[in-house]
Amino acid sequence: MGHREDLLEGAKRCLLAKGFARTTARDVVKESGTNLASIGYHYGSKDALLAQAYVSLVEGMGDAFEGGGSADDTEPGSLERFERVWSNIVGTMKEPGSVWRLSVEVLALGDRLPEVRDHLAAAQREAGRGLVPLLMGGREEDVSDEAADTLGMFYVTLMTGLIAQWTFDPRTAPDAERLTAGLRRVVEAAARR
Repeated sequence: MGHREDLLEGAKRCLLAKGFARTTARDVVKESGTNLASIGYHYGSKDALLAQAYVSLVEGMGDAFEGGGSADDTEPGSLERFERVWSNIVGTMKEPGSVWRLSVEVLALGDRLPEVRDHLAAAQREAGRGLVPLLMGGREEDVSDEAADTLGMFYVTLMTGLIAQWTFDPRTAPDAERLTAGLRRVVEAAARR
């Protein structure tokens, strides 16, 4: 690995251990075995590096969302698929040291770190694009911008709410079964109209 990759891996470890606000450039350098100048050279700033590290951590959760392919045995777009995928996602929120706890901090800091906010805003659309095929089938590269901006953002909004609920009160946060029951009621009400 080169300095760029070493910095990214070190930044990921720092984020999980210390959070965004408490991680310093010196922490990243110490953890990565690089030097301070490398941060500016490869990423422009510590905040840009931490934003990239955060996005990389979230992207790494994709395999857990699929649950080892367990969603593949359900019909794309079905309530069964919805429940299976969200069960896998909720499972990642229950883990100690979850990346999702870090997400709440990143959301709270957004307006104070415009460079980070802009980077993450672009990543958010792509997160929605990635969730669409998990739930609806197909391939990520085939998801249209319109689908990413509507259905994908619906899933991102649902996920953001789940992250907040699982972070603040895991005892009452909904599991996939309750989410699916709620969606079933929405669909049934819409069908009656």
